[in-house]
Amino acid sequence: MKVVFVSNYFNHHQKPFCDEMYEKLCGNFTFISTTVMREERIRLGYLQGQPPDYVLLSYESEKKKKEAISLINEADVVIAGSAPDEMLLQRIRSDKLTLRYSERPFKREKSFVKKIYHAFYFRKRDLFKDNIYMLCAGAYAEKDFSSIGIYKNRTYKWGYFPAVKEYDVDSLFSAKKNNVIMWCGRLIDWKHPDDAVILASKLKKIGYDFSLNIVGNGVMENELKSLVEDAGLSDVVNFMGSMPPEKVRYCMEEAGIFIFTSDRQEGWGAVLNEAMNSGCAVVASDATGAASYLINDGTNGMLYPSTDTDTLFQKVRYLLDNTEKQKALGIAAYHTVKNLWNAKVAAERILQLSERLLKGEKHPVLFETGPCSETN
Repeated sequence: MKVVFVSNYFNHHQKPFCDEMYEKLCGNFTFISTTVMREERIRLGYLQGQPPDYVLLSYESEKKKKEAISLINEADVVIAGSAPDEMLLQRIRSDKLTLRYSERPFKREKSFVKKIYHAFYFRKRDLFKDNIYMLCAGAYAEKDFSSIGIYKNRTYKWGYFPAVKEYDVDSLFSAKKNNVIMWCGRLIDWKHPDDAVILASKLKKIGYDFSLNIVGNGVMENELKSLVEDAGLSDVVNFMGSMPPEKVRYCMEEAGIFIFTSDRQEGWGAVLNEAMNSGCAVVASDATGAASYLINDGTNGMLYPSTDTDTLFQKVRYLLDNTEKQKALGIAAYHTVKNLWNAKVAAERILQLSERLLKGEKHPVLFETGPCSETN
């Protein structure tokens, strides 16, 4: 089987899955990058060294673009993320198996008129073919596509699969600090880092001994620092700045609790995979794409209604008061990523699913949960 994965750019979140595919397919795998990585992403550590040999940078020349289109047309299976329509046009016309993957298309509420436009666009893009399936990178993607009547009975759970670290569980948890809370991401409005500051204020007001580490930078940084200073929180809130991925992991390994406060504009949120892999007890906004796929509320993490800082406070307070529950959630979170939501499982399953689809089966159901399971 020959598989091509085409998307905007190759990054450290894609690499573990691509490495697994390249190995399992004995080299019959190519990742096609269609655009230059944005400077913002490079600063965040998305570009790490030279890309592997299986990566084709189609934007570098017309010759490479033609090579990319040829590979797309010849492949048995194409996994298509963000890519120019023209690169997929001939393949779709030939009615060859194509697995699109997408976060939710409506990260902001859309009017009825705009939804009609999107319904027309997606159908036109796919040339009204039914040999195109959707890998939903987030819990709300299927709902958004369903609201405009497309990909019905052709959707599967998917996501992003950052590198998984395997730990000695006893050593990991003996080094954790139960009263350390961590927040990580770009400091921008829809990630709601201010909710973390509100949480810190509520905890300090009733006398909790804790520290909140905020990792990342962004346009809200000065505003947040002013909020912290004005609220008298400088002794408990630490702004750690931006740091390389390996240092972020070190902070996660130390933290007992991780809070994930983004709203619906967080199509996935790979930081959640990483925090769970690091054994954190996660309290996550239910509006984020990754949370409802990865977290079984109360079993391997906790969910709260997006932007509801009172419920966020109550759940974090509970974990500070119940350190054994905090540890149990962290252990379960670690095993969720180690055993299920990871690149190795995703690669194995996408190949099994592809084999069945190539044989002509329509929407086979092969897995009860995790990558490539049913979305509803």
